[in-house]
Amino acid sequence: MIKLTSMNHQTFFINCSLIYRIDQAPDTVITLTDGKTLMVKEKPEEVVALFLDYQKQAFGHIPTLDN
Repeated sequence: MIKLTSMNHQTFFINCSLIYRIDQAPDTVITLTDGKTLMVKEKPEEVVALFLDYQKQAFGHIPTLDN
């Protein structure tokens, strides 16, 4: 799970396996696999970096198509 900040400055944790896509319009909008959307203070690149850090901590590496 990764820690994010809502638009009203409340922090929360999200299961990153539920993230379908991340858009910037102009705020960061995360669309979940169930179609729900969340707006967060972090930039899309920050959300991706948090996701990659989580992957490294949880699995010891970043999964790719060939491993």
